[in-house]
Amino acid sequence: MAQITATEVNKLRKMTGAGMMDCKKALVEAEGDFDKAQQIIREKGMAVANKRSDREASEGVVLAKATGAKGAIIALNCETDFVAKNLDFIKLAEDILEKAIENAPADLDGLKNIEIDGIKISQKIIEQTGVIGEKIDLKYFDKIEAEQVAAYIHSDKKLATLVGLTKSGIDEQVGKDVAMQVAAMDPVALNKESVSPKDIEKELEIGRNQALAEGKPAELVDKIAQGKLGKFFKESTLLSQSFIKDNKMTVEQYLTSTDKDLTINAFKRFSIKQ
Repeated sequence: MAQITATEVNKLRKMTGAGMMDCKKALVEAEGDFDKAQQIIREKGMAVANKRSDREASEGVVLAKATGAKGAIIALNCETDFVAKNLDFIKLAEDILEKAIENAPADLDGLKNIEIDGIKISQKIIEQTGVIGEKIDLKYFDKIEAEQVAAYIHSDKKLATLVGLTKSGIDEQVGKDVAMQVAAMDPVALNKESVSPKDIEKELEIGRNQALAEGKPAELVDKIAQGKLGKFFKESTLLSQSFIKDNKMTVEQYLTSTDKDLTINAFKRFSIKQ
């Protein structure tokens, strides 16, 4: 049996995040070979992942970060809120987010193929599944590139947003204000022009049905539905929404009050519960 020192055990623990006893067992089995020991821990993670594959990973964290003209948002899911608050779990999510910002992958699969500590994120998640003992799933990734990007993370780390501003050098608070607006008001689109025809027809249909249910004259139904659609645009599109910090102005008016040429050209919002 290989003689394994506490220093070696601690080194493997730092590399994998696994418990001291698991690291010692892995090193003993691998006869002191760190690569083999990591593989043993990873295989344990695979076994746990396979065993818990039918479990629902409905908890977790959503994180967002912006660095100048780039921003990314990710959701890392787990089974319980207890694990979602675990510092090692949050650190893994933060590390993944950093790689997302650094590499700007095309999509979620691209992000999973990026390496952390010499192994792909997809493998790192499997490894940590064995360490933590719960199903872990990198559920969501998106990004924004703009002249200036702002990010917001809700205090419970269950919801995060990004917004893309059309000008750089803007006071960071302005971007944060709009990112908080997106978090609080959950707009369906940027403006009425970007609402899909399908959603417009759905709102018109709801308006018509409501008018008929209220006994309105048939000849007024379409007009009433159009009025309700206008209210929908005002309440549900970001630039037309009342600004949450001053409801006497819209978000668009708030932006132009800080810079006459400033607007938002993109936003992202994700909640662990959606």
